[in-house]
Amino acid sequence: MSARVLVVDDQEANVRLLEAKLKAEYFDVVTAFSGQTAIDCAIAEQPDVILLDVMMPMMDGFETCRRLKNDRRTRHIPVVMVTALDQPADRVRGLEAGADDFLTKPVDNLPLFARIRSLLRLKVLLDELRLREEKVEERGLAPVVDDTDALQDARILLISGEERIATHLSSKLPTQAIVHTEIDPAAAIARSGDGYDLALIDITTKSYDALRVCARIRANSETRQMPILAIVDPDEVSRSVRALDLGVNDIVHRPVDRGELNARIWTQLRRKRYADTLRERLEDSLEMAITDPLTGLHNRRYISSRLQQVAEMVASGETAASVIIADLDHFKRVNDTHGHEAGDTVLKEFSDRLRSRLRAVDLAARYGGEEFVVLMPDAPLNEAEAGAERLRAVIAETSFALRGGDDVLNVTVSIGVAEIRPGDDVDAVMRRADEALYRAKAEGRNCVMSDQKANRAA
Repeated sequence: MSARVLVVDDQEANVRLLEAKLKAEYFDVVTAFSGQTAIDCAIAEQPDVILLDVMMPMMDGFETCRRLKNDRRTRHIPVVMVTALDQPADRVRGLEAGADDFLTKPVDNLPLFARIRSLLRLKVLLDELRLREEKVEERGLAPVVDDTDALQDARILLISGEERIATHLSSKLPTQAIVHTEIDPAAAIARSGDGYDLALIDITTKSYDALRVCARIRANSETRQMPILAIVDPDEVSRSVRALDLGVNDIVHRPVDRGELNARIWTQLRRKRYADTLRERLEDSLEMAITDPLTGLHNRRYISSRLQQVAEMVASGETAASVIIADLDHFKRVNDTHGHEAGDTVLKEFSDRLRSRLRAVDLAARYGGEEFVVLMPDAPLNEAEAGAERLRAVIAETSFALRGGDDVLNVTVSIGVAEIRPGDDVDAVMRRADEALYRAKAEGRNCVMSDQKANRAA
């Protein structure tokens, strides 16, 4: 489906002109002729970009933009203001209202389509994060809000070909930000991966090809999400278009106005921190989906999927591997006698001791209740048995402290071990390990039993 653009202007001739240009480039176009109609249309149609006229009766473009950005249903839609106003103060006012950029009437096709392409790329990324975030919010987590103090302690990398110009530009940057300057392009590219929040690049420099610097920074996986703000000459339209197509997030024209520069920086930083928060929330939700909340170990779902992967590697002859099932002895008695809080304390302490006995390649999970599973890649049966015995000993030899150390409890564990055989699926190997575990309990608990020994004993 083609990207949808909402064109808003109180003059029908202006609307039809932009509509014709956009449809010629195969965009899906919807139109509105007033601020309120634009808001209603944006909510209903959910366009990908809004081209918004500034000078409209009743509700002008600034107020319309402000309302769009204050509504959670439309705040994510990029807004480009189309205006005859060309003063920096007007652009600052629009940026503060939430606009993403300005186009001056009459609209030049090259900047128009370059800006739309740039905003569409950004929106696709944010939309994916937003959709996943909505799933997280459905589970009861609070929604992510914009960072209104995005400039505080922001780290900005200023790249310019001349020391004099760099010093001049640095004096225009927000005082709350931490600014580092690079003159050499190679050093700038190397330094860009040091955790900066934004790169400000003067692409008017004659010292080197600054567009190549932009391209290298955007291509680097470490800096792919970092906003790039480019300083351009207003007469070099093709260079501005090239910058946007290379992945520059925004441009500011020379001579640089301090207010406009800071407003554009604030817009980019606010958007970046919003996107970063969405990514962090996504990572947290993914972690929650595979982690047992009490012990911090992996959960049954995760260990089962990894066990299947390792079983396939064993079947192909790539490795040997084993599985351990450990079950705390008489754990119900702990809960019944000392309470569930004490039981949780034992489970967490057991998990900590289990972690301390794992190799780097081992994976441990709480399989359910007081039962734990350890997947041991590159471990034949004898090595897995030895590891299981070390775990059994460290549990039996040291008492578990309860209620801040005032009470102690002796705990033991029974362990079953099975080596993964070629052709095994998850159920087969878990069944053999489980049978070994039951044999260990039948032998008096506090011991390790392999499936081979269990078969011989049977």
